[in-house]
Parts: sequence; structure tokens; C-alpha cells
Amino acid sequence: MEKGIADFFNQCFTMNNWKELEAKAIEWAKTMGEIQLSYFRKSQLSIKTKSNIFDIVTAADKACEQYFQDQLTIHYPDHDMLGEETGIHEKGSDYCWVIDPLDGTTNFSQGLPIFCVSIGLQYKKETIIGVVYAPYLNELYTTIKGEGAYRNGQKLKVSDKTELSRSVIATGFPYDHGTNPDNNSANIVHILPKVRGIRRMGSAAYDLCCVAAGNLDGYWELNLNLWDVCAGILLVEEAQGKVISFRNNRGISIIAGADPLRIAAFLADTHSVRKKEPEQQREAFDLIRFLFHAIFLRKISCLSA
Repeated sequence: MEKGIADFFNQCFTMNNWKELEAKAIEWAKTMGEIQLSYFRKSQLSIKTKSNIFDIVTAADKACEQYFQDQLTIHYPDHDMLGEETGIHEKGSDYCWVIDPLDGTTNFSQGLPIFCVSIGLQYKKETIIGVVYAPYLNELYTTIKGEGAYRNGQKLKVSDKTELSRSVIATGFPYDHGTNPDNNSANIVHILPKVRGIRRMGSAAYDLCCVAAGNLDGYWELNLNLWDVCAGILLVEEAQGKVISFRNNRGISIIAGADPLRIAAFLADTHSVRKKEPEQQREAFDLIRFLFHAIFLRKISCLSA
């Protein structure tokens, strides 16, 4: 009896603590959204490249992450942090904030309005809080594990469509799409005839929010990072959806929706075809080599005669 009462009060304390943490995440996300809008469609973006020419960062990305880091130092100095622009900051805590200060940087740099702040909080490596804020659209997505998912205070539920032919789904492309042929294009070719439409929103976090809200019926992408999806995955799950991994050799590769296996069936077929390509290339090479030797030997025999 005493243990049951103690567990109840511990649970209440934990939930109150999580609500306080969520409130801070919302406050910070809104301020970061204001920072983004102060740069949006302005000339002082200071666009720079990172891993390649397709992977960019702006002054707004850096300013937002610096703001978050400063706030974390003030309010939770012992918490860990993983940020897209500054990497991991380990303090030995059970709590780790996983943030993308500006998801959709390419959209942002082009003056396109789909971009957002993504803040996830993990406790002992399990995501417990997710906050995504799209400032230009004035859409705030929030969730606490076990408490449901919300957009501007309205509870969310994933789409209930059961037919792929009636579904509109989204995807994206990895930053190494220019040099790596495993760049999602083959998947598109396979699944495009099966769906009503495919959208490319340009922000993984926002894609997941749209799945949670039922505005998209599904989403898949290859080679993502934890900061892209930490908050969004919890939002989908708390909106009664599912997120599954469909590749283990291409970073974080996920499918999200009410029934992601409907999409996975086609992506899995595509991958099995792609795995056979090296074998097909070897067979083609062997044929070319055989023909070369046959022609060469024939010429030698003709010269000898």
C-alpha cells in the first residue's frame, strides 16, 4: 500500500517536472521562431556550406542554436545537449536536449515559408517531450510522452486512410544525393504509380508533424539525423501513428504513418532490386570481357592465317 502511494506521488512529480520542461521548450521554440523571422527574406543570411554544396547553414541557424545553448546553461546547466550546428555537449546527465535550430534551411534560404524549430528531450535515451514550431505558419506542435499530440492546442490523430492509392505521402533526399546513387530516386520511381501524390516539403520535422496531424498520410526518408526526427517521431506516435526503420545501412531511415508497412512493401522491393545491381553489373562486365577476348582471339587467328 505504502509503495503504491509512493509510486503515485513519484509519477505525479515526474509528470509535473515534464510539464515544466515542456513549457520551457515551448518558450524557447517561440523565441527561436522570432529569431528566424527576423532573418527571413532578408539579405544578411551569410549562407555557408557544410558537408557539401547541398548542405548549408545560415546566420539564423547559428543564432538560434546559440540562444538555445545560452538558455540551457542558465536553466539546466547539468543537462546534455545535441545540436545540429554544435554537436554533442555532454555533462553526464540522464536528460539530453536534441535540437535542430532551423529545420528546412534550404527552404529558409530561398524565401520559402516551410521551416521550423525542432526540440526533443530525451530521458535515459527515451524521448519524453517534443516541440516543433513553424513560425511563418504560426503552427506549434507539442507532445509529452503518454499525453497525446497537439497543434496549437488541438489534439491530433494520424490519417485513417487504408488505401495507398488514396494517400498523399512525403519524402526527401539525403545531402549526398549528388554523389551517392542510393539517394531515394529509385524508391520514388517504384512507389509513385501507387499513390495519389508525393510531396517534398523540405523539412523532416515538419513532414512528421503533418503526418501526426493527418495532413499527410505517410512519410519516408533516408539518412536522417537524430535532431531531424527526435521530436517528430514522438508526435506521430502520440497521434496514434507508427514510425518504423526500414534501412540499417543508411543513417536513420524511417517510414511514418498509420500503417507504415503499406509503404514499406514497395520500398523493400526497391531495395532488394538495388542490392542485385552489383551482381548485374558483374554479369555485364563478364559478358563484355568475353566478347572482347572472342574478338581479340579471332583477330589473332586471322593474322596467323
